[in-house]
Amino acid sequence: MNDLNSCSGRNRQLPSDQHAAPLPARLRGTLADSAVLRERATARGASHVLPLNRLVAALRERHGVVPDVDPFDGGIAARLLLLLETPAPGAEPLRFVSRDNATGTGANLRRFFAAAGIARADTLIWNAVPQVIHATGARNRAPRRAEVAAGLAELPRLLALLPRLAVAVLAGRVAAEARSPIEAMLPGLPVLEIPHPSPTFVCTSPAVPATITRALAQAAAVLAASPP
Repeated sequence: MNDLNSCSGRNRQLPSDQHAAPLPARLRGTLADSAVLRERATARGASHVLPLNRLVAALRERHGVVPDVDPFDGGIAARLLLLLETPAPGAEPLRFVSRDNATGTGANLRRFFAAAGIARADTLIWNAVPQVIHATGARNRAPRRAEVAAGLAELPRLLALLPRLAVAVLAGRVAAEARSPIEAMLPGLPVLEIPHPSPTFVCTSPAVPATITRALAQAAAVLAASPP
């Protein structure tokens, strides 16, 4: 994998300052592009994400900085929930949980979803620990047990806003801890586990992207067999 198929660099938020130089071609169309970011910000008022925006606002009061959901995804009409782990470090005032973030994880998500043929409108991306846990300028770290517990305690509020949910995909060790609360609230819902799509994991072995590809193919089959 290369370029946006991302084994070529650290999984970090890339600079979003658009004044110094034109964006490299590989970042065009990502949220590192100020025009794309403005468009996404404007779309936050769309009806399919307003209930989620209210949830995010409540989470900010309890936990601090929580990125917005991506209004270009399915919002409350989503049939597939992809649960990641935590927002990446960063101090950007406007942030989204999005496949279009200018990170290796975002690039891999775009590739894997496209390969599976899963429509963007069918998806919602969320974090098991929804708030930013890193101090400004700090490096990435694993969430603490209390942070994971607090994030999972908020999960039922999210699930209650997703009446069409047909499958959940848990990406990584932390997200996998959401299996029990999801199954308790939504018995019978298919729950699939995959490695985290960060280059840190995807690039360790060909078996990792193969596992992700197989699981997303299963998820696509569940969506195909479910009411649209």
